[in-house]
Amino acid sequence: MLPREELLKGVENRDSIARVIDQAEQAIKTWEVVFTDFLSPPELAEIMVVFSRLTEVQLVVWGGYPQAERTRVAIARSEIPLDQSQVALTALDIAGNFLFDTATHRDFLGAMLATGIVREKTGDIIVLGERGAQVIVVPELAEFLEMNLKQVRSVPVKTQRIDFSELKVREPKKKELTTVEASLRLDAIASAGFGMSRSKMVELIDSGDVRVNWKEITQASSQLKTGDLIAIRSKGRLEVGEIAVTKKDRYRVQLTRYV
Repeated sequence: MLPREELLKGVENRDSIARVIDQAEQAIKTWEVVFTDFLSPPELAEIMVVFSRLTEVQLVVWGGYPQAERTRVAIARSEIPLDQSQVALTALDIAGNFLFDTATHRDFLGAMLATGIVREKTGDIIVLGERGAQVIVVPELAEFLEMNLKQVRSVPVKTQRIDFSELKVREPKKKELTTVEASLRLDAIASAGFGMSRSKMVELIDSGDVRVNWKEITQASSQLKTGDLIAIRSKGRLEVGEIAVTKKDRYRVQLTRYV
């Protein structure tokens, strides 16, 4: 079977990855396609690194639409055909009049969890402002939520299944910028990209609010490279693009900020 302890060495999300290893072993043993629950971006990033060492199994990731943050993984033996269409998902519309009682992502999630379900069975929640939200869940929860999710905050809602073509996903807004820095330190690049002081960025890093490639980084001096993704809670994401060295031995860095 799989080299479990070797695969788990040094990982942050040990419990999540251990469950996925169990599921991968099940897929190998039964020759069936096995599905994980929804995974957060940090969990998925670590799983993809761990499983990149293996040739026995293949993984396909899908969360209902290309930019989905929370995703499920289909796992199968390498010999079995596998694609995104096999990842079992259902989309739900949570419709109500939120004009006078605005609901946030947290409100919709809280209302769903109050019905008795667990977070791992729910994917992304797309908030639609005054008319409600859309959510992606595991298929076995669809009927239960249609019957039991009747209110969010003070607003009565109707929950029903919809086709994935009906998802109202907005493309993230992008802003391209260039900065010239003396180093590739996280605090220097991130403060330029997010338009805030370096001291404020150091505070955010020290408090654990900054992730690089979905991994929490608490060292302001951490070095960045092309392709790194910096995420700050409630402030968006920043992707590090091409890096060039100037004649004065400084770094010219292309950045893309997503808001």
